[in-house]
Amino acid sequence: MPLTFDFPPRLMPAPQAAHYLGISVGTLRSLQLPRKILGAKRLYDRYDLDRFANELPTEGDTTEADAVAEWEAAFQLREPGPKPWPKTDLK
Repeated sequence: MPLTFDFPPRLMPAPQAAHYLGISVGTLRSLQLPRKILGAKRLYDRYDLDRFANELPTEGDTTEADAVAEWEAAFQLREPGPKPWPKTDLK
């Protein structure tokens, strides 16, 4: 049986790293993730890409901000919904 290596490389150029995360190259570059320097190449480390993906919030999880907003609404400390713009005196 032939030996095959079917796994993502450790270091990837932007198009391959974007494909790995399932996002566009433009979105990848806007994230400002660290890149490794190899000669003239700038490569994304698979471990950094995995760390970024692992730290993304999961749909349905309650974040700390959501918990605070629910607590404030429950105790009627402020109305639920977006915060109003601060009032300023423009003269």
